[in-house]
Amino acid sequence: MILYHGSTVVVDHPKIIKSEVGRDFGFAFYTTDIREQAIRWAKRKAMLKERRFGQCIIPIVSCYLWEEKRAKNELSLKEFTGTDIDWMEMVVKCRSRMEHSHGYDVVLGNIANDNVGETISYVIQGIMRKEDAIKRLEFEKINKQIAFCTARSLNYLTFDSYFECR
Repeated sequence: MILYHGSTVVVDHPKIIKSEVGRDFGFAFYTTDIREQAIRWAKRKAMLKERRFGQCIIPIVSCYLWEEKRAKNELSLKEFTGTDIDWMEMVVKCRSRMEHSHGYDVVLGNIANDNVGETISYVIQGIMRKEDAIKRLEFEKINKQIAFCTARSLNYLTFDSYFECR
């Protein structure tokens, strides 16, 4: 399976960087199998850097081959098929507690994008119950992400190529 990672640099050696909070599935190397989504991620990251540094930044998408079948047989993998209560609980834990560790090598599931993220923040703040949040998200179009959460899981990804998004 081909996976994509949007950035402002070529990422030919993926690694897990533990510097950001509020990640859906905790500290991980995040990818998607949706090319257009990776392009949006890359453009968003470039725009944020341009604002910060005041210079033109080129969005870049790195492409990988994922040994999905082998990974599913050999790694601890969690796959969410939608925005259900289990998905909600993991995202809330990972976004609200930096030290939370779910114990999976790879997690596949929906992205808590801006609209979804707002609903998640209501749950974290205690403004909305998880069950109500799930109902609210029923009609959202939510894209998929694949998070590689351990160094071991990165061994199942092989850098293939990259392209610039102009």
